[in-house]
Amino acid sequence: MSAAFGQLLDITLVFSTALVFGAVGGLLSERAGVIALALEGYMTGGAFLAAASAYALERLGFGPASAYGALFLSMFAGALLALVHAAATVTYRADHVVSGVVVNFFAAGLSLFLVKLFFAGAGQTPTLREGMLSRVAIPGLADLPVVGPALFRQYPTTYLAALAVGGAYGLLFHTPLGLRLRAVGEHPEAAETLGVRVRRLRYGAVVASGAVAALGGATVTLTTTGNFSHATIAGQGFIALAAMIFGRWHPFGAAAAALFFGMATGLKNIVQLSPWARAIPTEVIYMLPYALTILVLAGFAFRSTPPAALGRTDETR
Repeated sequence: MSAAFGQLLDITLVFSTALVFGAVGGLLSERAGVIALALEGYMTGGAFLAAASAYALERLGFGPASAYGALFLSMFAGALLALVHAAATVTYRADHVVSGVVVNFFAAGLSLFLVKLFFAGAGQTPTLREGMLSRVAIPGLADLPVVGPALFRQYPTTYLAALAVGGAYGLLFHTPLGLRLRAVGEHPEAAETLGVRVRRLRYGAVVASGAVAALGGATVTLTTTGNFSHATIAGQGFIALAAMIFGRWHPFGAAAAALFFGMATGLKNIVQLSPWARAIPTEVIYMLPYALTILVLAGFAFRSTPPAALGRTDETR
């Protein structure tokens, strides 16, 4: 029983890490008043650039260090896509939902086009060999029974995601910058009268959102799949968006919700390998995380109160 619990905990952390990055990135944008519907696009861009750059760095002889270089480079893909979303919504006052959908389609189409362009028409990038991230054990703690291997022998991105949650909390609730960012998301007109540069702050928040969310996409390719294809992200950006809403736009709440959805994905994998599940259609098992997302949003989303100015296009000039 303890072994099964440890296995479930380990799988939960592995699959929820990408969702944590996506949810934290999303709340940075939405706390500033810009709807983060483009999370799927940011994660797709990050996943592609991480896989492509890790493969290129492998070929150049960087070995295991390729993964860390690719992790850093992936943020540029998310930041550039977020810059498009910021320009459309902040400067040109486009509808936030429409802009987010456009960025998602653009990221999916562009990444697949680049894969075919750079890899001789293939449908996916080559599988990484040395450029994958390896688990890192924390001495002493990793040897604890049951929870030790699951909690303290994880990928570097899992520890980085925990730091991202703590950093987002500290930024939003314990710094003057965080106070200004939250004010912009609640009442931008009042914030501007106090000297806050609303547009500049929103641009910064959205670009930071894209960079952080892209780390989630990079996590998938560098720890789980080892390559990039059109199905690598497969809706995880929308699940991260649901986690952010379920977590009520709070870093710790969003992280807890991401862990919950990650556990659903872990259960999917465990159920799929169980002998008694052989009679269940594979499609039913694979829909488990997405069905759970819909059920949670249907039951709890109406209780969440978003930032008052979220999605508005008539703010200060």
